[in-house]
Amino acid sequence: MATTSDNTVEKVSCKCRLCGAQSQYVFKGPLLDLEIAYYKCQTCDYLQTETPTWLGIAYEHPINSSDTGIMERNLRNTDVTIAVLSVFAGGEKQAVDFAGGWGVLVRLLRDRGVDARWMDKYSDNLFARGFEYDSKQSREHLALTAFEVFEHLENPLEEIRQMVKISSFVLFSTQLRAENSIPPQSWWYLGAEHGQHIGFFSLRTLEWLARELGMHVVSDGRSYHALTERPINRIFWKPVLWLSKPIAWLVTLRHESLILEDHQRHSQVSHSRKE
Repeated sequence: MATTSDNTVEKVSCKCRLCGAQSQYVFKGPLLDLEIAYYKCQTCDYLQTETPTWLGIAYEHPINSSDTGIMERNLRNTDVTIAVLSVFAGGEKQAVDFAGGWGVLVRLLRDRGVDARWMDKYSDNLFARGFEYDSKQSREHLALTAFEVFEHLENPLEEIRQMVKISSFVLFSTQLRAENSIPPQSWWYLGAEHGQHIGFFSLRTLEWLARELGMHVVSDGRSYHALTERPINRIFWKPVLWLSKPIAWLVTLRHESLILEDHQRHSQVSHSRKE
């Protein structure tokens, strides 16, 4: 057992929720109104909280009130998605947004001509109603986005396996730690005020994950990454992210927006109901 500075006793180790190896106790920190322990895996470098018994409270409101960057982030992610799919995924125009929240990204992508679909087991679909993901949808020519999702996963390997069953091209974001590092307890990404972030990756963790899945990983070393069936030329990854806005603008010129088509579809459904 290990004694912390406030004289409480924590387990020296616990099972890594990602790889199943032993994670060693590293520190204790505040989360919501709790003091919880953090553990780091020696095998895959995954940093995790103790068993997250507080998630019922944390997800009373799936979109937490401290997420003031949600709209700007969705605008940025729209450009990134269009640019990445255009350059690295053969110009795919179909996508499913895993844990899509209120459906903001799905609506923005559809406005720009991408046939995007929504899925989320925690949140209501407010902005993309009628465009939920159907598991019967073909896996071919389909990409999956998972922005700010990986750090929320309670059973990360199992849930990421579900993602790659849907698509062999997974574009995602999560803030990386430096490899083999222990972040300060003040690190903003620990999300102490909302309690939804329970697992933290480094590049080493992503590389372990890609090997386990039999896939390839590419990363900007900070926040944007992709798990793919075919390798991506890493030389071009960062430039495409940097230039995502103009690339997306050029691509959108060739795509017809789905705004009018979606409006007509909903109008027809509404009319048929009245009849």
